[in-house]
Amino acid sequence: MNYVFPPSPVVSVPVVGRSDRFPVHRVYCVGRNYEEHAKEMGFTGREPPFFFLKPADAIVAAEEGQAIEIAYPRLTGNLHHELELVVAIGKGGRCIAAKDAFDHVFGYAVGLDMTRRDLQNDMKKQGRPWCIGKAFDQSAPIGPIMPKERAGDIERADIWLQVNGQDRQRSNVSKLIWNIAETIEHLSAAWDLQAGDLIYTGTPEGVAAVVSGDTLLAHVDGLPPLTTRIA
Repeated sequence: MNYVFPPSPVVSVPVVGRSDRFPVHRVYCVGRNYEEHAKEMGFTGREPPFFFLKPADAIVAAEEGQAIEIAYPRLTGNLHHELELVVAIGKGGRCIAAKDAFDHVFGYAVGLDMTRRDLQNDMKKQGRPWCIGKAFDQSAPIGPIMPKERAGDIERADIWLQVNGQDRQRSNVSKLIWNIAETIEHLSAAWDLQAGDLIYTGTPEGVAAVVSGDTLLAHVDGLPPLTTRIA
């Protein structure tokens, strides 16, 4: 097949213990999925889950044991970190029941949903989509994917983030409002999930601004940590 220009390379993420990589199809994100984060954003209660997307090429994937660097994005003066457990889908499906959800999971990774908070807030006030605040270049750093059979008790894993060695976010995956299986059930009712999809499952409380020169260490028990420097 001929193209009018060379197609972009496939976006992929390394897999722990394997030479082959995980090709990324779509990047789904769950909004306000930890209660304390919902409160700090001005919301309360267990609202129905909602989702937004980032482009696959927003992914910046770290090799195991290596740090990554991302640029401080244009147009913002208020770049926030949002630490997330990422679920990697290995088998697609639609209308997947929660009881069957883990049959579709390939593995897990540590991710960051970087957010231009000032731009997101402006869009909220105007009732417009958040894309400019969420779906920009390099907005989805991610560590290597741990296959699910090696990830341990991921649903009860501690999750935390430090900036320049100081705690910013610290919680436990068990505090998700909509757990992994429920999230897959809801998401697959709206979209046909595909092998290669990534689901950023939501962030705990403690989101805050970072600046150029900051180093972020993101951690979920049982998974390779993710170290990200803001250039």
